[in-house]
Order: sequence, then structure tokens, then C-alpha cells
Amino acid sequence: MATVREVLAKKGTDVASVRPDDTVLEAARRMNERHIGAVMVMEDGRIAGIFTERDILVRVVGRELAPAETLVSAVMTAEPHTIGPDITLEECEKIITERRVRHLPIVENGRLLGMISAGDLLRHELEARNETIKDLHNYMYKS
Repeated sequence: MATVREVLAKKGTDVASVRPDDTVLEAARRMNERHIGAVMVMEDGRIAGIFTERDILVRVVGRELAPAETLVSAVMTAEPHTIGPDITLEECEKIITERRVRHLPIVENGRLLGMISAGDLLRHELEARNETIKDLHNYMYKS
């Protein structure tokens, strides 16, 4: 079974981040620029939280807060659930489903290694399926 580490090796380890004292507007702009649904909130090299599209919808828009005036620290998800790089993708999918999240930070020895999303898992699954189809086709027609 494939692990999160294998997905990171293909995807890369670059993680967009903001500071707790950045505004929601700044965070949303960063997310839009990179076409991503979440940013890590980092303070002094450690994870302070995660800020997602859902946080914008529920905690900012839903409360009618001003994005240019609201600090990320006021609406982020503090202490997000993290995973290690060696868990299987099946375990990762279970966590995403049970916790109803779309993004999981990957941490090893207290260091942020990357982030995996539900989309990353789906992409990996589709690539694996396509590879299996290709292998079966080659086996059947090129024997």
C-alpha cells in the first residue's frame, strides 16, 4: 500500500503559509494566487494553525466579518490534526473522511514536511488505476 511519503515525493513539499497576524484578505489572496484551498499558519517556525476555504465561508462570511480587518489568528483552525509521512493512503483517506477535512499537514519530528489534500489522494488513485489498465492492456495484447 502506498504511503503519504510517496505522494509527497511526486507532489513536492512546498506549503503556502501565512502568519497569525496576517489578515484574512491577505490569506485569501495567497490562496487565490496559488489556486489552493488552504494555507498553514506558521509562527516562529512552528504550526500555529491552518486556514481554509471553509474557514472563510463559515467563520468570516458566516459571521459577517470584514476580511481586510480580521486577523487569521481569530478565525483559523488552531492545532490542526497532523499526520506522519509513513501512514498509508488508506489510513489518510479514513482520517479525511472521519474528520471531515480536505487538507492534512504532514509532520515528522516536529517539522512540517508538506500537506496532502483530498484532491492529491484522488489524483494518486486515478494515476494508479490508469497504470493498472495500461499494464493489463499490455499483458493481454502484447503477449
